[in-house]
Amino acid sequence: MKRLKFLLALWCAKLSVIALKVTGHRGTDFPGRVAVKICPDFLHQARLPSRILGVTGTNGKTTVCNLLIGMLRADGKKILDNNQGSNTITGLTTAVLRDMSLGGRSRSDVAVLEIDERSSRVVFPLMAPDFLLINNLTRDSIMRNGHPEYISRVLTNAMPEKTKLILNGDDLIASNVAPGNPRVYYGIESMPGDVKECINLVNDLQICPRCHSILEYTSRRYHHIGRAFCPECGFHSPRLHYTGRDVNEKEMTFDIDYRPHPVQDDAPVQRQADPGNAAGAEAPAGDGWTHRFRILNESVFNVYNVLAAVSYLSELGYAPERIDQLLQKTEIVKSRFQVEKMGGYSVIKQMSKDRNALGSSRAFDYVSGLPGDKELILMMNNLSDAAVWSENTCWLYDCDFEFLNKDNIRNIIVTGPRAKDYYLRLKMAGIDDDRISFVHDEIDAPGALRLYEGESIYVLYGTDSIDLADQVVARVKEVISQRTKDAPAAERGTAQ
Repeated sequence: MKRLKFLLALWCAKLSVIALKVTGHRGTDFPGRVAVKICPDFLHQARLPSRILGVTGTNGKTTVCNLLIGMLRADGKKILDNNQGSNTITGLTTAVLRDMSLGGRSRSDVAVLEIDERSSRVVFPLMAPDFLLINNLTRDSIMRNGHPEYISRVLTNAMPEKTKLILNGDDLIASNVAPGNPRVYYGIESMPGDVKECINLVNDLQICPRCHSILEYTSRRYHHIGRAFCPECGFHSPRLHYTGRDVNEKEMTFDIDYRPHPVQDDAPVQRQADPGNAAGAEAPAGDGWTHRFRILNESVFNVYNVLAAVSYLSELGYAPERIDQLLQKTEIVKSRFQVEKMGGYSVIKQMSKDRNALGSSRAFDYVSGLPGDKELILMMNNLSDAAVWSENTCWLYDCDFEFLNKDNIRNIIVTGPRAKDYYLRLKMAGIDDDRISFVHDEIDAPGALRLYEGESIYVLYGTDSIDLADQVVARVKEVISQRTKDAPAAERGTAQ
């Protein structure tokens, strides 16, 4: 009877996929909703691929998933993934049933699944990952996730005993999830820009989780990401198995040291001599390895993403040389980050998560730190919220808009339904009126560009504005083309 109920759910859900295509609806998780309604334990009954790989965390899980999917596909694996849909129970169910034959068998070798942190309590009892990467746990939308320590407890309580964890050892909240599970840690050794005191508005870990004394940071990258210890009880950041170091932004490379038995905290890693191999020599069997890998973007956040993906494949048994070959064939998905050159200008489309103070702070810090003049179009406007609730805008006041108060950011265009909120927040960050432009409609925002010679134009958009961002980028290019054709150089804005 249970099997018949499962097959009925599968067939009805597959019919709904056809119906959505015929009617022109996207409905990313609708088939999954159909399946779960008919058969609540659909995922438990499904014949899944032999290996289930999960990725969760607050920021960056989609990028890490896409890196893993790209590398495993380059290695010839058939992948079941949910990168085109939701990461909750209905989205995961949709991905699974799309992969299945009418008889209920998976067509893939491996499942690589992005899993919403809070959904883990309903997903894990039905589908236990063999490996789960937690890249960070930081403050997210207050309407959905609340404080990261709450999410840590959700994950800990839901975690299957068999799941091996791959954890960001530079995040003391993420690295302490499910302490009874097998685990490895990755992190990045001290970098030139590290500090000891938090410079961000959000600082989610100041108190020792063991004795509640004040933590001390030996290095801090941003927010609570860094290396810390408690002077009272000895609690400290974990020893790392995978250590990123020597980030070279000019060469777009960094080195990773792997040690199966981590060295003592804060002791230097014993590096292997490498007289003739620029990519790093592998250590003797059983003693780890050192290897040089490419980075896909110079932001430290994306260095963490690459380190996470490399650590994951290493745990799956891939040699560093093979991981390097596969990484060479991958890129950051263009819906997240894309650069185009046009008429002496750089047009950059970059996702900056709305409702997420830390995600947007990282985007602002990265953009403002790059050389050259810039204009920004802010359109992280929570468009999907309008149909279901009144948006809570408190995240704007946890977000570091102060990073945008730099001379090389010449014009910030606020637009869309949240434009006035952005204007107020920019004023509170000390940004003068002459560097803020207000445009009601996003499509019209490119008309407010000033086009300083050789500048970069950033379109920063939210998770529910991908299609709209594409339209705005197209309009930016139209404006550049029209103005550079119609106006002599002396009449256009020039960098000072």
